[in-house]
Amino acid sequence: MDYSFVKQNKIIPVVVLNQLEDTLPRLQALLDGGIKVAEITFRTACAPEALSLAVKSFPQMLIGAGTVINQEQCLKAIECGAKFVVSPGFSSEVARICREKDIPYIPGVVTPTEVMMAKTEGLSLLKFFPASSFGGIKTLKALSSAFPDVKFLPTGGIDDKNLAEYLSQKFVVAIGGSWMMKGEPCDITRLSKQAVEIAKEYL
Repeated sequence: MDYSFVKQNKIIPVVVLNQLEDTLPRLQALLDGGIKVAEITFRTACAPEALSLAVKSFPQMLIGAGTVINQEQCLKAIECGAKFVVSPGFSSEVARICREKDIPYIPGVVTPTEVMMAKTEGLSLLKFFPASSFGGIKTLKALSSAFPDVKFLPTGGIDDKNLAEYLSQKFVVAIGGSWMMKGEPCDITRLSKQAVEIAKEYL
């Protein structure tokens, strides 16, 4: 699977849309801020429709689905046009579907056992979530020592204050976060620009 989009972007915004009408202005704000990828969480009622709208309206962006926890959600997300799938934990059934559909899958892990389960499915880019609650960089260093062939996308508790510290780690390919999604569209654009400027040093 091609995970180059993660390395190229460094920042994967976690986008929670509670109303369909928020989709276009908030995605446009990300794009205006220089971010060309977004993970729309599948935990709200309008998520499938919002994902479809985003994919159609922003062909220049890579739009994926997040918080995908089972087979049904995965199939729906791919049907809606998701270009990648992210889970808070590891799901063998989601991994199988994504492999069959040739869709990049990034499952969440926090323990060596979960990393080994993901590796069994041929996955080498894993989401470390929730990062700040499970030891942050210290835990990631330990996992990386045990699994040097695995790269991580830490998410949870990351913002502009510790973004550089995470991205400077050789085992971190990119980070996921939602801090840039707070406020009005103008705030999203401003925070996105700040994040992109920080991330430039690690491209």
